[in-house]
Amino acid sequence: MAAPAPLTPMATMTASGKPLTNRWIALALLVLVAILNYADRFLIAGLAQPIKSHFGIGDAMMGALMGPAFALLYTVFTLPIARAADRHSRIAIIAGGCAVWSFFTLMSGMASTATMLTLARVGVGIGEAAFQAPAAALIAAYFPIHERGRAFALMGTAIYVGQMTGLAGGPAIAAATTWQSAFHALGVVGIVLALASFIIIREPERNAVAHAAPVLPLAATIRLLINTPSVRLLATIMALGSLSGVTFGMWGPALFERAYGMSTQAAGTTFALSFGLPGLLGVLGFGFLADKLGKDDPTMQLRLTAIALGGATTMILAVTWTNSLMLARMFAIPAGLLGGGWSVGVLAGLQYLLPNAHRATGTALVLLISNMFAVVLGPVLAGQLSDWIAGTGPDGLRIGLSVAIPTGYIGVWAALRAVRRLEYDKTALAGA
Repeated sequence: MAAPAPLTPMATMTASGKPLTNRWIALALLVLVAILNYADRFLIAGLAQPIKSHFGIGDAMMGALMGPAFALLYTVFTLPIARAADRHSRIAIIAGGCAVWSFFTLMSGMASTATMLTLARVGVGIGEAAFQAPAAALIAAYFPIHERGRAFALMGTAIYVGQMTGLAGGPAIAAATTWQSAFHALGVVGIVLALASFIIIREPERNAVAHAAPVLPLAATIRLLINTPSVRLLATIMALGSLSGVTFGMWGPALFERAYGMSTQAAGTTFALSFGLPGLLGVLGFGFLADKLGKDDPTMQLRLTAIALGGATTMILAVTWTNSLMLARMFAIPAGLLGGGWSVGVLAGLQYLLPNAHRATGTALVLLISNMFAVVLGPVLAGQLSDWIAGTGPDGLRIGLSVAIPTGYIGVWAALRAVRRLEYDKTALAGA
C-alpha cells in the first residue's frame, strides 16, 4: 500500500484576509440548508395520495414527479455548477441554489395542473444541483481530515430531519389546511435561510496547493476521474446503495398507507418516525465511530460502509414484505441505525481521495451518477411495476420495491473493492 499523501493545509482566512466564520456555526447553517433540501424532496412523497387525488394521476406519473421531473435538469446542471464551485465562491453558489429551489417549491404549491407541478419540480432540481457537491467541498475546506467524519455525520442528520419534516410535517400542515400550504411554508423558510447563509458564512481562501493545480478542461477532468478505479467504485456504492434506500424512502409512506390501512398523515408520520429517529442515531454513531477507528486507516470508513449498507438492505426488504405493522416498526430500528451512516463513509472517503482542485467536480460526478439511478430510475421503476402488476394495492408496490432494494448488495461489493484501491488511487490522482 502506498504511503498516505501529505495533508493539505487548512484555510483559516478569507481571500480578503478576514477570519473565517466559526466552523461549527458554518456547519450548522449548512445542515439547516440541507434539511430544507431533503424536506423539499420528501414532501411530495409524504403528500403522494392527496396530490394523486387532486390531479387524478396514477403511480407511474407520481413516480415521475418524485424522480425524473426533479432530476431532469438536476443532472444537467450538477457538473457545471460544481466546476464553478472549484473556482469561485462555494457559499454564493449554495445560497443562490437554495433561493432558487425554495422559489420553485413555493411555485409547486401554486400549480393548477399536473404539468405545472412537473415544471415546478424541474425548477427545484435546478436549484438543488447547486448544493451537495459545493457543500461537501466547503466542509472539507473548513474541517481537517480527522474531524470530517463527524462533520459529514452531522450533515447526514439532515437527511432524516428533512425526511421527517417532509413526510410528517407536510401531511400535518395539509391536514390542518391544504397540501399546497406545505409547499408554501417550506418555500418561504428556504428563501430566508438562503439569505442568512450568504451573509454569515465566509468563503475560505483557496490555498497554495489548490492554486498550483493545473486548470484542466471539464472534459479532461471528467476523463481523469472516470479513469480512476476508486472513483468508479465509490460512484457504484452511492448509485446502487441510494437506488435501494431512496426508492424505499420515497414509496415507503404509500406502502404503509396501503398495507396497513392508515391515513396519509398517519402513514407519513409513522414511517418518518420509525426510520428517522434510528437513522439520526445511526448517522451520528457512524461518523464518530469512523473518526475513532479510522485515525490511522482512512479505509476503515469504507469497511464500515459495507457492513452498514448490507445490513440496511436486508432490513428494508424485511419491512417491505411483512404484513404486521408492529414487525415493520421493529425492523425499522436496525434499518435506520445501519442505513443512517453508510453514505457518510463514501463522502468522507471521496473527500480523502480527491485533490482539492477537483474536489467539488469529483463529488458532483459521483452524485450525478448516484442520482441518475436513485432519483431517476428507482421511484419510476417501482411505481411502473406497481401499476402493471396490482394497481394501487400493496403487493404490486412490494414487488416493485423488491426489484430496486437488492441493488444495495452490489454496493457492498463495491465498498470492499474500494478498500483495496483507495490509497494507491489517491497518490495517482495527486500526481496527475
